[in-house]
Amino acid sequence: MTGVLITAVDTTIVVLALPEIERGLHVALASVIWIIIGYLLVVTLLASQVGRMGDMFGRVRMYEAGFVVFIVGSALCALSWNEASIIAFRLLQGVGGAFVSANSGAVIADLFPPHERGKAYGFNGIGWSMGAVLGIVLGGLIVTFISWRWIFWINVPIGIVAVSLAVRVLRDTGKRQHHRLDLVGMVMAGLGLFGILWGVTNLSTHSLDASLVGFLVGGVVCLVLFVVIEHRQAEPMVHLSLFRVPTMSPSLLAALCQGLANYAVLFLVIMYLQGPRGLSPLHASLLLVPGYLVGGAIGPFSGRMADRIGPVIPATVGLVVQVVALFLYAHLGVDTGLWLIVVASVVNGVGSSSFFPANNSAVMKASPADSYGISSGVLRTFQNTGMVFSFSMAILIASRSIPRRIAFAIFVGTAKLHGHVAAVFTTGLHSAFYASMGFLVLAAVLSATRVRHRFATRPPTPVSQGTADTTVDPVAVGD
Repeated sequence: MTGVLITAVDTTIVVLALPEIERGLHVALASVIWIIIGYLLVVTLLASQVGRMGDMFGRVRMYEAGFVVFIVGSALCALSWNEASIIAFRLLQGVGGAFVSANSGAVIADLFPPHERGKAYGFNGIGWSMGAVLGIVLGGLIVTFISWRWIFWINVPIGIVAVSLAVRVLRDTGKRQHHRLDLVGMVMAGLGLFGILWGVTNLSTHSLDASLVGFLVGGVVCLVLFVVIEHRQAEPMVHLSLFRVPTMSPSLLAALCQGLANYAVLFLVIMYLQGPRGLSPLHASLLLVPGYLVGGAIGPFSGRMADRIGPVIPATVGLVVQVVALFLYAHLGVDTGLWLIVVASVVNGVGSSSFFPANNSAVMKASPADSYGISSGVLRTFQNTGMVFSFSMAILIASRSIPRRIAFAIFVGTAKLHGHVAAVFTTGLHSAFYASMGFLVLAAVLSATRVRHRFATRPPTPVSQGTADTTVDPVAVGD
């Protein structure tokens, strides 16, 4: 829970500090987004590899090492002196975040039996909600009254406490497995994702030209080559044999679509509140606190329900509830009562807290016992891939109604809107919310397809894990 808390704090607190970081370090407007995207991209690329390292060297050991790297990265971020240094140190912080997030699910799978994992992931959701609230409250206070540098310094004592707790109470119980790292696949995936992200992000502030087309096409080509390479690798970055498990593919793809849809909501709502409504970053974010609080309270109950009746229904219902929340957001206007923001955030919090414990439990239940690290890492890779592109796509869609640079300035909190322009920009936000609703509907459909596997009668499905050969009962994983 402490590990999830510290990563959640870092997610929300940095968003609030973007305007101050931009002014304090003279960061170019177009580069501000990479302070967040760079971190997420590193976590995405490393997740499956460091999960594999957890299988090799011990998941708890890798989990604890991640905290140490995260603490060092946070301290260096606080000492940054220019644009290049803050982005570079955020990448280092992302390395630590990858070790923590990719191995946390595997540690829970080691410590709890299958029928209690939903409850455990539900309590983990409390850590996320607490961290998000702390990030909003502390971030606003720190940025307003102290200095943006303390948003990174605050990670140091929290991280030290987390490492101390982990060393004291966690023990490696999983069987060690020998694996090889897929460095070639990781580099190719990195080049592909970076090329597409660079093109999409720059479309938010520039018109389409030959250079951007080159990045987009090059990124797609690299991802195609990545798929080809993965088919030829003995132990690929994305272990394709996992997809033979009946419930694994829909669970991972649902996580991808949910991340693509829902991660953008926080930023879209803050853009609306800071732009057309003229609120400060602190006041805008405080309206979202009730959603995180209610979501944190719902998480354990949703997890227990997933343990009792299986993960399919709680996960799917959670996604449908999130569609309702985004429908409410899509009807915001320049004169809408701010109470609707609070209601929508609570509905969204309930949906998220229903989906995550159940879906995480489904993935780990479907995973072979000797490959929890790989499965946890692949899940994190899919979730973060969606989150990375959600961030860029939200700005791109929302900025179509007014000049792109103005929209980008609203996003980072350096500009506000009034009158007719505010109404036009709000319409652009509606388009982004509707697009996110489409991805959530797709995630719900994927999640619902797992129902047909609950009573499957097919023979066990073999899942090759390099040197290990494990069979998985599809009836068990379907439940």
